[in-house]
Amino acid sequence: MNYKLQSTGTYDLVYVHFNFKLLVSRLINTFHLGVNRKCNGVEKKTVIQAVLQRRRRRPTTWAFSRSSDWWDVIVPGFTTAQWVLNFRMSEDTFQHLCEKVRPAMEKQNTTFRACVPLRKRVAVALWKLATNAEYRSISHLFGVSITTVCRCVQDFCDAARELLVPELIKFPDLHTLQDMSAYFHSRWGLPQCVGAIDGSHIPIIAPQDFHCDYFNRKGWHSVILQAVVDGRGLFWSVSAGMPGSVHDARVLRLSSFQELVDHGSLFPTRTRDIGGVDVGYYILGDSAYPLQRWLMKPFLDTGRLTAGQQLFNRKISRARVVVENAFGRLKGRWRCLLKRNDSDLTLVKSMVLACCALHNLCESHGEDFNNEWNLTVQAGAAAEPEVALGQIADEDGKDVREALMLHLSTRDLLQSTG
Repeated sequence: MNYKLQSTGTYDLVYVHFNFKLLVSRLINTFHLGVNRKCNGVEKKTVIQAVLQRRRRRPTTWAFSRSSDWWDVIVPGFTTAQWVLNFRMSEDTFQHLCEKVRPAMEKQNTTFRACVPLRKRVAVALWKLATNAEYRSISHLFGVSITTVCRCVQDFCDAARELLVPELIKFPDLHTLQDMSAYFHSRWGLPQCVGAIDGSHIPIIAPQDFHCDYFNRKGWHSVILQAVVDGRGLFWSVSAGMPGSVHDARVLRLSSFQELVDHGSLFPTRTRDIGGVDVGYYILGDSAYPLQRWLMKPFLDTGRLTAGQQLFNRKISRARVVVENAFGRLKGRWRCLLKRNDSDLTLVKSMVLACCALHNLCESHGEDFNNEWNLTVQAGAAAEPEVALGQIADEDGKDVREALMLHLSTRDLLQSTG
Protein backbone atom coordinates (compact mmCIF):
# COMPACT_ATOMS: atom_id res chain seq x y z
CA MET A 1 0.00 0.00 0.00
CA ASN A 2 1.09 3.55 -0.71
CA TYR A 3 0.20 6.14 1.94
CA LYS A 4 -0.32 9.81 1.19
CA LEU A 5 -0.90 12.40 3.98
CA GLN A 6 -3.10 15.37 3.19
CA SER A 7 -3.76 18.15 5.75
CA THR A 8 -7.22 19.68 5.72
CA GLY A 9 -9.36 21.91 7.89
CA THR A 10 -10.48 19.91 10.91
CA TYR A 11 -8.89 16.58 10.21
CA ASP A 12 -5.74 15.17 8.76
CA LEU A 13 -7.00 12.71 6.13
CA VAL A 14 -4.90 9.75 5.15
CA TYR A 15 -5.82 8.51 1.71
CA VAL A 16 -4.81 4.91 1.13
CA HIS A 17 -4.27 4.17 -2.53
CA PHE A 18 -4.16 0.47 -3.40
CA ASN A 19 -1.59 -0.64 -5.90
CA PHE A 20 -3.95 -2.05 -8.48
CA LYS A 21 -1.40 -4.11 -10.30
CA LEU A 22 -0.30 -5.75 -7.07
CA LEU A 23 -3.92 -6.55 -6.28
CA VAL A 24 -4.41 -8.16 -9.67
CA SER A 25 -1.25 -10.21 -9.25
CA ARG A 26 -2.41 -11.50 -5.86
CA LEU A 27 -5.80 -12.46 -7.23
CA ILE A 28 -4.18 -14.39 -10.09
CA ASN A 29 -1.85 -16.19 -7.68
CA THR A 30 -4.81 -17.10 -5.50
CA PHE A 31 -6.60 -18.43 -8.53
CA HIS A 32 -3.54 -20.48 -9.53
CA LEU A 33 -3.01 -21.99 -6.12
CA GLY A 34 -6.50 -22.54 -4.82
CA VAL A 35 -9.02 -22.63 -7.65
CA ASN A 36 -7.70 -24.61 -10.56
CA ARG A 37 -4.01 -25.33 -10.93
CA LYS A 38 -4.55 -27.09 -14.28
CA CYS A 39 -6.49 -24.34 -16.13
CA ASN A 40 -5.29 -23.55 -19.64
CA GLY A 41 -3.99 -20.23 -20.97
CA VAL A 42 -7.37 -19.14 -22.29
CA GLU A 43 -8.96 -19.41 -18.84
CA LYS A 44 -6.09 -17.44 -17.27
CA LYS A 45 -6.53 -14.66 -19.83
CA THR A 46 -10.27 -14.55 -19.17
CA VAL A 47 -9.71 -14.18 -15.40
CA ILE A 48 -7.19 -11.37 -15.88
CA GLN A 49 -9.52 -9.45 -18.18
CA ALA A 50 -12.40 -9.85 -15.74
CA VAL A 51 -10.33 -8.53 -12.86
CA LEU A 52 -9.02 -5.56 -14.86
CA GLN A 53 -12.49 -4.60 -16.00
CA ARG A 54 -13.81 -4.34 -12.45
CA ARG A 55 -14.36 -0.76 -11.27
CA ARG A 56 -11.70 0.55 -8.93
CA ARG A 57 -12.83 1.03 -5.33
CA ARG A 58 -12.99 4.56 -3.92
CA PRO A 59 -10.07 5.39 -1.59
CA THR A 60 -10.63 4.52 2.04
CA THR A 61 -10.41 7.46 4.43
CA TRP A 62 -9.39 7.62 8.06
CA ALA A 63 -9.64 10.80 10.14
CA PHE A 64 -7.65 11.93 13.18
CA SER A 65 -10.25 13.65 15.32
CA ARG A 66 -9.24 16.82 17.22
CA SER A 67 -11.05 18.28 20.19
CA SER A 68 -12.53 21.76 19.63
CA ASP A 69 -14.53 21.84 22.87
CA TRP A 70 -12.98 25.14 23.93
CA TRP A 71 -14.34 26.95 20.87
CA ASP A 72 -17.57 24.98 20.52
CA VAL A 73 -18.56 24.77 24.20
CA ILE A 74 -16.62 27.29 26.32
CA VAL A 75 -16.42 30.37 24.09
CA PRO A 76 -20.21 30.62 23.44
CA GLY A 77 -20.64 31.23 27.19
CA PHE A 78 -18.12 34.09 27.33
CA THR A 79 -19.16 37.38 28.89
CA THR A 80 -18.27 40.66 27.21
CA ALA A 81 -15.28 41.06 29.51
CA GLN A 82 -14.04 37.60 28.58
CA TRP A 83 -14.42 38.37 24.88
CA VAL A 84 -12.34 41.53 25.29
CA LEU A 85 -9.73 39.71 27.38
CA ASN A 86 -9.30 36.87 24.88
CA PHE A 87 -10.04 38.46 21.50
CA ARG A 88 -9.49 42.16 22.34
CA MET A 89 -13.04 43.07 21.31
CA SER A 90 -16.64 42.40 22.26
CA GLU A 91 -18.68 39.75 20.46
CA ASP A 92 -20.66 42.45 18.64
CA THR A 93 -17.48 44.00 17.24
CA PHE A 94 -16.18 40.52 16.43
CA GLN A 95 -19.33 39.77 14.42
CA HIS A 96 -18.98 43.12 12.66
CA LEU A 97 -15.39 42.22 11.77
CA CYS A 98 -16.48 38.83 10.41
CA GLU A 99 -18.97 40.50 8.10
CA LYS A 100 -16.29 42.88 6.83
CA VAL A 101 -13.85 40.10 5.88
CA ARG A 102 -16.50 37.57 4.76
CA PRO A 103 -16.00 38.20 0.99
CA ALA A 104 -12.31 37.30 1.23
CA MET A 105 -12.25 34.67 3.98
CA GLU A 106 -15.37 32.53 3.81
CA LYS A 107 -14.84 29.02 2.42
CA GLN A 108 -17.23 26.45 0.97
CA ASN A 109 -17.66 22.80 1.93
CA THR A 110 -16.27 20.23 -0.51
CA THR A 111 -16.92 16.57 -1.19
CA PHE A 112 -13.97 15.54 0.96
CA ARG A 113 -14.32 17.82 3.97
CA ALA A 114 -16.37 20.45 5.76
CA CYS A 115 -14.67 23.84 5.79
CA VAL A 116 -13.69 25.69 8.96
CA PRO A 117 -16.50 28.21 9.72
CA LEU A 118 -15.77 31.89 9.14
CA ARG A 119 -16.10 32.90 12.81
CA LYS A 120 -13.61 30.23 13.82
CA ARG A 121 -11.13 31.27 11.11
CA VAL A 122 -11.27 34.90 12.25
CA ALA A 123 -10.94 33.86 15.90
CA VAL A 124 -7.83 31.81 15.12
CA ALA A 125 -6.22 34.81 13.42
CA LEU A 126 -7.13 37.20 16.24
CA TRP A 127 -5.70 34.80 18.82
CA LYS A 128 -2.38 34.73 16.96
CA LEU A 129 -2.25 38.52 16.62
CA ALA A 130 -3.30 39.10 20.25
CA THR A 131 -1.01 36.57 21.93
CA ASN A 132 1.80 35.81 19.45
CA ALA A 133 1.40 32.19 20.58
CA GLU A 134 2.99 29.31 18.69
CA TYR A 135 1.00 27.81 15.84
CA ARG A 136 1.07 24.43 17.56
CA SER A 137 -0.54 25.83 20.73
CA ILE A 138 -3.27 27.54 18.71
CA SER A 139 -3.82 24.28 16.81
CA HIS A 140 -4.47 22.37 20.05
CA LEU A 141 -6.70 25.13 21.45
CA PHE A 142 -9.04 25.38 18.46
CA GLY A 143 -8.89 21.75 17.36
CA VAL A 144 -7.47 22.39 13.89
CA SER A 145 -4.24 21.50 12.14
CA ILE A 146 -1.13 23.67 12.23
CA THR A 147 -1.48 24.22 8.50
CA THR A 148 -5.00 25.55 9.03
CA VAL A 149 -3.77 28.03 11.64
CA CYS A 150 -1.14 29.33 9.21
CA ARG A 151 -3.71 29.70 6.47
CA CYS A 152 -6.18 31.50 8.72
CA VAL A 153 -3.56 34.04 9.79
CA GLN A 154 -2.36 34.59 6.24
CA ASP A 155 -5.87 34.88 4.81
CA PHE A 156 -7.01 37.27 7.54
CA CYS A 157 -4.01 39.58 7.09
CA ASP A 158 -4.55 39.61 3.33
CA ALA A 159 -8.24 40.35 3.83
CA ALA A 160 -7.39 43.15 6.27
CA ARG A 161 -5.03 44.79 3.78
CA GLU A 162 -7.61 44.49 1.02
CA LEU A 163 -10.80 45.38 2.89
CA LEU A 164 -10.10 46.91 6.32
CA VAL A 165 -7.11 49.19 5.76
CA PRO A 166 -8.67 51.24 2.92
CA GLU A 167 -11.81 51.79 5.01
CA LEU A 168 -10.35 52.32 8.49
CA ILE A 169 -7.03 54.05 7.68
CA LYS A 170 -7.50 56.77 5.10
CA PHE A 171 -6.41 60.33 4.51
CA PRO A 172 -8.93 62.80 5.93
CA ASP A 173 -11.08 65.05 3.77
CA LEU A 174 -11.48 68.76 4.36
CA HIS A 175 -14.34 68.37 6.84
CA THR A 176 -12.39 65.78 8.85
CA LEU A 177 -9.28 68.00 8.87
CA GLN A 178 -11.34 70.82 10.33
CA ASP A 179 -12.61 68.54 13.10
CA MET A 180 -9.06 67.32 13.82
CA SER A 181 -7.77 70.88 13.99
CA ALA A 182 -10.56 71.93 16.34
CA TYR A 183 -9.84 68.99 18.65
CA PHE A 184 -6.09 69.73 18.89
CA HIS A 185 -6.80 73.42 19.47
CA SER A 186 -9.32 72.80 22.23
CA ARG A 187 -7.21 70.20 24.02
CA TRP A 188 -3.63 71.46 23.60
CA GLY A 189 -4.06 75.01 22.33
CA LEU A 190 -2.32 74.35 19.01
CA PRO A 191 -4.10 76.02 16.07
CA GLN A 192 -4.15 74.28 12.66
CA CYS A 193 -2.61 71.06 14.04
CA VAL A 194 -4.18 67.88 12.64
CA GLY A 195 -1.94 65.05 13.84
CA ALA A 196 1.33 63.71 15.19
CA ILE A 197 3.86 61.47 13.46
CA ASP A 198 6.35 58.98 14.89
CA GLY A 199 8.01 55.66 14.16
CA SER A 200 8.10 52.40 16.11
CA HIS A 201 10.28 49.31 15.65
CA ILE A 202 8.67 45.87 15.28
CA PRO A 203 11.05 43.03 16.33
CA ILE A 204 11.61 40.28 13.74
CA ILE A 205 13.94 37.36 13.17
CA ALA A 206 16.90 38.09 10.92
CA PRO A 207 15.85 37.84 7.25
CA GLN A 208 17.90 35.64 4.95
CA ASP A 209 18.48 38.49 2.49
CA PHE A 210 20.10 41.81 3.47
CA HIS A 211 19.79 41.04 7.18
CA CYS A 212 22.28 43.79 8.07
CA ASP A 213 19.85 46.41 6.79
CA TYR A 214 17.32 45.34 9.43
CA PHE A 215 19.83 45.59 12.31
CA ASN A 216 18.89 48.71 14.29
CA ARG A 217 20.87 50.90 16.68
CA LYS A 218 19.89 48.81 19.72
CA GLY A 219 21.39 45.66 18.26
CA TRP A 220 18.32 43.70 17.15
CA HIS A 221 16.50 43.18 13.86
CA SER A 222 13.31 45.10 13.17
CA VAL A 223 11.03 46.71 10.63
CA ILE A 224 9.75 50.24 11.09
CA LEU A 225 6.14 51.27 11.48
CA GLN A 226 5.64 54.95 10.71
CA ALA A 227 2.23 56.31 11.62
CA VAL A 228 0.30 59.57 11.79
CA VAL A 229 -2.52 59.78 14.35
CA ASP A 230 -5.23 62.30 15.11
CA GLY A 231 -5.93 63.81 18.53
CA ARG A 232 -7.90 60.72 19.61
CA GLY A 233 -5.09 58.30 18.78
CA LEU A 234 -6.57 56.87 15.56
CA PHE A 235 -4.19 56.12 12.70
CA TRP A 236 -4.89 57.97 9.47
CA SER A 237 -1.62 57.19 7.69
CA VAL A 238 0.62 54.16 8.17
CA SER A 239 3.71 52.84 6.43
CA ALA A 240 5.26 49.52 7.45
CA GLY A 241 8.20 47.41 6.37
CA MET A 242 11.23 49.67 6.06
CA PRO A 243 14.42 48.07 7.50
CA GLY A 244 15.28 48.92 11.10
CA SER A 245 18.53 50.71 10.22
CA VAL A 246 16.76 53.41 8.19
CA HIS A 247 16.50 56.86 9.76
CA ASP A 248 13.01 58.18 10.57
CA ALA A 249 13.46 61.15 8.27
CA ARG A 250 14.30 58.84 5.36
CA VAL A 251 11.32 56.62 6.14
CA LEU A 252 9.13 59.71 5.84
CA ARG A 253 10.83 60.82 2.65
CA LEU A 254 10.21 57.42 1.01
CA SER A 255 6.63 57.07 2.22
CA SER A 256 3.41 57.71 0.32
CA PHE A 257 2.62 60.41 2.89
CA GLN A 258 5.55 62.53 1.73
CA GLU A 259 4.59 61.92 -1.90
CA LEU A 260 1.08 63.22 -1.30
CA VAL A 261 2.40 66.30 0.47
CA ASP A 262 4.83 67.04 -2.38
CA HIS A 263 2.00 66.86 -4.91
CA GLY A 264 -0.20 69.12 -2.81
CA SER A 265 -2.94 66.53 -2.55
CA LEU A 266 -2.79 65.95 1.20
CA PHE A 267 -3.37 69.29 2.91
CA PRO A 268 -5.75 71.73 1.21
CA THR A 269 -4.78 75.37 0.87
CA ARG A 270 -6.86 76.35 3.90
CA THR A 271 -4.64 78.71 5.91
CA ARG A 272 -5.06 80.90 8.94
CA ASP A 273 -3.28 84.17 9.64
CA ILE A 274 -1.24 83.77 12.83
CA GLY A 275 1.06 86.66 13.69
CA GLY A 276 1.10 87.83 10.08
CA VAL A 277 2.05 84.40 8.71
CA ASP A 278 -0.26 82.19 6.67
CA VAL A 279 -0.26 78.90 8.59
CA GLY A 280 -1.80 75.85 6.96
CA TYR A 281 -2.58 72.47 8.46
CA TYR A 282 0.43 70.73 9.99
CA ILE A 283 1.45 67.68 12.00
CA LEU A 284 3.85 67.33 14.93
CA GLY A 285 7.12 65.40 14.92
CA ASP A 286 10.15 64.96 17.14
CA SER A 287 13.67 66.24 16.51
CA ALA A 288 14.46 63.37 14.13
CA TYR A 289 12.21 64.87 11.45
CA PRO A 290 13.05 67.86 9.25
CA LEU A 291 11.20 71.09 9.96
CA GLN A 292 8.64 71.84 7.24
CA ARG A 293 5.73 74.20 6.87
CA TRP A 294 3.46 71.19 7.36
CA LEU A 295 5.63 69.48 10.03
CA MET A 296 6.48 71.24 13.27
CA LYS A 297 9.17 70.00 15.63
CA PRO A 298 10.66 71.37 18.89
CA PHE A 299 13.47 73.91 19.01
CA LEU A 300 16.86 72.29 19.43
CA ASP A 301 17.78 72.54 23.09
CA THR A 302 21.23 74.09 23.23
CA GLY A 303 20.84 75.24 26.83
CA ARG A 304 20.06 78.81 25.72
CA LEU A 305 16.40 78.58 24.76
CA THR A 306 14.17 81.58 25.42
CA ALA A 307 11.07 81.31 27.59
CA GLY A 308 8.88 81.33 24.46
CA GLN A 309 10.87 78.52 22.87
CA GLN A 310 10.70 76.45 26.05
CA LEU A 311 6.93 76.96 26.21
CA PHE A 312 6.59 75.92 22.56
CA ASN A 313 8.63 72.76 23.21
CA ARG A 314 6.47 71.84 26.21
CA LYS A 315 3.27 72.30 24.21
CA ILE A 316 4.62 70.19 21.36
CA SER A 317 5.79 67.44 23.70
CA ARG A 318 2.45 67.25 25.51
CA ALA A 319 0.51 66.99 22.27
CA ARG A 320 2.89 64.42 20.78
CA VAL A 321 2.13 62.03 23.64
CA VAL A 322 -0.97 61.03 21.67
CA VAL A 323 1.08 59.12 19.07
CA GLU A 324 3.21 57.44 21.74
CA ASN A 325 0.07 56.34 23.58
CA ALA A 326 -1.36 55.04 20.32
CA PHE A 327 1.68 52.83 19.78
CA GLY A 328 1.40 51.62 23.38
CA ARG A 329 -2.25 50.66 22.97
CA LEU A 330 -1.52 49.07 19.59
CA LYS A 331 1.19 46.80 20.97
CA GLY A 332 -0.72 46.18 24.19
CA ARG A 333 -3.69 44.75 22.32
CA TRP A 334 -1.76 42.96 19.59
CA ARG A 335 1.30 41.36 21.13
CA CYS A 336 2.56 39.93 17.86
CA LEU A 337 4.08 43.43 17.48
CA LEU A 338 5.57 43.48 20.96
CA LYS A 339 8.10 40.66 20.92
CA ARG A 340 10.11 39.07 18.14
CA ASN A 341 7.84 37.87 15.37
CA ASP A 342 8.99 34.59 13.82
CA SER A 343 6.82 34.91 10.71
CA ASP A 344 8.01 35.53 7.18
CA LEU A 345 8.97 39.15 6.49
CA THR A 346 6.14 39.62 3.99
CA LEU A 347 3.62 38.28 6.50
CA VAL A 348 5.03 40.51 9.25
CA LYS A 349 4.32 43.59 7.15
CA SER A 350 0.76 42.40 6.56
CA MET A 351 0.36 41.70 10.30
CA VAL A 352 1.44 45.24 11.16
CA LEU A 353 -1.08 46.80 8.79
CA ALA A 354 -3.82 44.43 9.96
CA CYS A 355 -3.15 45.32 13.60
CA CYS A 356 -3.27 49.04 12.82
CA ALA A 357 -6.67 48.56 11.18
CA LEU A 358 -7.86 46.50 14.16
CA HIS A 359 -6.62 49.23 16.50
CA ASN A 360 -8.81 51.79 14.75
CA LEU A 361 -11.74 49.36 14.76
CA CYS A 362 -11.47 48.74 18.52
CA GLU A 363 -10.92 52.39 19.39
CA SER A 364 -13.78 53.66 17.22
CA HIS A 365 -16.13 51.03 18.71
CA GLY A 366 -15.19 52.06 22.24
CA GLU A 367 -13.63 48.74 23.23
CA ASP A 368 -12.11 48.62 26.69
CA PHE A 369 -8.34 48.67 27.04
CA ASN A 370 -6.99 46.66 29.95
CA ASN A 371 -4.34 48.63 31.84
CA GLU A 372 -2.46 45.40 32.47
CA TRP A 373 -1.72 45.27 28.76
CA ASN A 374 0.24 48.52 29.14
CA LEU A 375 2.27 46.97 31.95
CA THR A 376 3.05 44.08 29.62
CA VAL A 377 4.25 46.53 26.98
CA GLN A 378 6.54 48.28 29.45
CA ALA A 379 7.95 45.01 30.76
CA GLY A 380 8.25 43.03 27.55
CA ALA A 381 8.92 45.53 24.80
CA ALA A 382 12.42 45.92 23.48
CA ALA A 383 13.84 49.41 24.02
CA GLU A 384 13.21 51.68 21.06
CA PRO A 385 16.42 52.58 19.20
CA GLU A 386 17.56 56.16 19.58
CA VAL A 387 17.22 58.22 16.43
CA ALA A 388 19.81 60.72 15.27
CA LEU A 389 18.74 64.33 14.70
CA GLY A 390 17.32 65.24 11.31
CA GLN A 391 19.34 67.15 8.77
CA ILE A 392 19.13 70.91 9.29
CA ALA A 393 19.96 71.74 5.65
CA ASP A 394 16.59 70.53 4.36
CA GLU A 395 14.53 72.45 6.90
CA ASP A 396 11.79 74.90 6.01
CA GLY A 397 8.95 76.54 7.88
CA LYS A 398 10.92 78.49 10.48
CA ASP A 399 8.57 81.45 10.03
CA VAL A 400 5.58 79.22 10.80
CA ARG A 401 7.23 77.89 13.96
CA GLU A 402 8.14 81.39 15.13
CA ALA A 403 4.58 82.57 14.55
CA LEU A 404 3.17 79.64 16.52
CA MET A 405 5.65 80.29 19.33
CA LEU A 406 4.57 83.94 19.61
CA HIS A 407 0.91 82.92 19.48
CA LEU A 408 1.34 80.42 22.31
CA SER A 409 3.38 82.85 24.39
CA THR A 410 0.77 85.59 24.01
CA ARG A 411 -2.05 83.18 24.82
CA ASP A 412 -0.24 81.89 27.88
CA LEU A 413 0.44 85.42 29.08
CA LEU A 414 -3.23 86.40 28.71
CA GLN A 415 -4.33 83.31 30.62
CA SER A 416 -1.89 83.98 33.46
CA THR A 417 -2.90 87.62 33.81
CA GLY A 418 -6.61 86.99 33.31
